[in-house]
Amino acid sequence: MELGPKLGKQIRFLRKQQNRTLEEIASACDFSKSLLSKIENGVTIPPIATLMKISEALGVTVSDLLEENKEVGTIYTQASTYKNNNRLIKTDKGYSFYAFAAARQDKIMQPYYFIAKKNEVYNHALSHKGEEFVFVLEGVMNYKVGDLEYTLGPGDSIYFTSLEEHTFTPVSDEVKYMAIFSSE
Repeated sequence: MELGPKLGKQIRFLRKQQNRTLEEIASACDFSKSLLSKIENGVTIPPIATLMKISEALGVTVSDLLEENKEVGTIYTQASTYKNNNRLIKTDKGYSFYAFAAARQDKIMQPYYFIAKKNEVYNHALSHKGEEFVFVLEGVMNYKVGDLEYTLGPGDSIYFTSLEEHTFTPVSDEVKYMAIFSSE
């Protein structure tokens, strides 16, 4: 999915609508003005944790950054939608994701489908506001939360406070998993 330019335009639009500078948003997110500029220009696709920081700084949801159409009520997604590789968003951190119900207004939860490949994931510690629930569908991965590391296989799950530093490493060639983030 060619999301970079669309995502960048949406972030820039929201930032300018709020009369805020690149420096101001980058500082609030604790990353460089250069990185935010690359995101706004569609040069790089940031990971979910970075999108969460940007959305928080702008006072919007991640869905507001990914989707401009707003729907209310029930959102139905067929499996063929998220299993279609052309619909996945490939990040610069070595994994791809699909954001469920991105068009739904006022969500409390942000559900995602992830595919991560061994030796492609850029291992970096994440920390952001909220809570997370991860459920492995296929493959095996190590998931570290704080000082504890867990090995998760199909059917295993983990629930934690996202403020704790966390990182994951695929053990099998490919890992497919669901994650639900809550920012409240």
